[in-house]
Amino acid sequence: MSDNVYIIGVGMIKFGKNFEKSMKAMTGESLQLALDDCGLTKDDIQAAWFSNSGWGMSEFQHSIRGQVALAANGLDKVSIINVENACASGSTALHSAWMSIKAGVYDCALAIGTEKMYFKSSGKGEGKKNLDGFISGTDVEETRQLIKQIQEEAKQKRKQEEKEAKEKGIELPPEKSHSVFMDFYARGARDHMAKYGTTQRQLAVIAAKAHNNSTLNPLAQYTFPQTVEQVMADREVAFPLTRAMCAPVGDGSAAAIVCSESFLKKHPSARAVLIRASVMQSGNKLGVNDASIRAAKLGFEMAGVGPEDIHVMEVHDATAFGELHQVEQLGFCPVGEGGPFAESGATSLGGKIPVNPSGGLISRGHPIGASGLAQTYELVTHLRGEAGKRQVENAKIAMAENGGGTIGGGEAAMAIHIYEKI
Repeated sequence: MSDNVYIIGVGMIKFGKNFEKSMKAMTGESLQLALDDCGLTKDDIQAAWFSNSGWGMSEFQHSIRGQVALAANGLDKVSIINVENACASGSTALHSAWMSIKAGVYDCALAIGTEKMYFKSSGKGEGKKNLDGFISGTDVEETRQLIKQIQEEAKQKRKQEEKEAKEKGIELPPEKSHSVFMDFYARGARDHMAKYGTTQRQLAVIAAKAHNNSTLNPLAQYTFPQTVEQVMADREVAFPLTRAMCAPVGDGSAAAIVCSESFLKKHPSARAVLIRASVMQSGNKLGVNDASIRAAKLGFEMAGVGPEDIHVMEVHDATAFGELHQVEQLGFCPVGEGGPFAESGATSLGGKIPVNPSGGLISRGHPIGASGLAQTYELVTHLRGEAGKRQVENAKIAMAENGGGTIGGGEAAMAIHIYEKI
């Protein structure tokens, strides 16, 4: 059994609407970037875990996605395992690669995630985005019932808004489609507001921070700044969430190469990062939303650290409320105080615990299968001191939280990783 497991190389392409790039092309780019980052070749890779959620639904590439994407880029004849775990797919791939090294089965393995959500249009316009299949990251039977309930509530609200608009002599803008997960997050945010007094402005502070951080990240999908006022004034998706508070889907790929201590001695690198903890947990069907609490507890115990020891963090902020919720759940502030904690500047660059310096999912983008590994890329970059203008000073220990899917009112899959500069 290997005592320590290290990340020796990382690679990530710019996230966004890559209409002209295929799954194979994006995979090849991040793979080569990771190899170049550590000076290895494909011959050094003994096994690979390939993360993707939507290729089967969008282009009917089921079953052997990793073999297809990697063989096209000269990586074959090794063990290739396909990983699908909703938004936590990338982190699950990394956890699996980590386990294989920890168990002593391999000395060098690849975790790579690629997702394509945007496709060229056959008609007018630049293209279309694929939102089909988001429901698949839930208990479909229960979610269909919940969607009916949410749609009925929205219908009644729309009728009231149209009535009020008619009385004022104005016309409401047409409604736009969005992922069902935004409705889940919105409901959670409203409950939090009712119970703890959290405000929409506090959510806007979190979103504005994400957008402003992303202006310092050349690989982010969005790289424009936003004020708190601009976030609040943006188009409503589902109250209290505005568009600027919600993560965009996108195309992208990210990769990490992990290795054993003996492999690292043969391929010395001063830029390698130690994986102090890698934990996966599943959600609770009974509706107890505690997956991140359980996973973080195990992660802290494995790493021998606590929240007070973490210098920089990436969390799964599919919406601004997602970040607020996870900062509380992971123990960085008391439950119910996530709003004031963010408003105080504690989670900003230069704050007590910088959260999502990359811009997070809200601005870096959310190509589902690549998101967890994008978090890894960001944190490794900070621990190496290579994050440029967004660099968190003296970052030595970093933490990533990546949730996937929904079951019982909480995350269906939850990954926690803790990294340390060596």
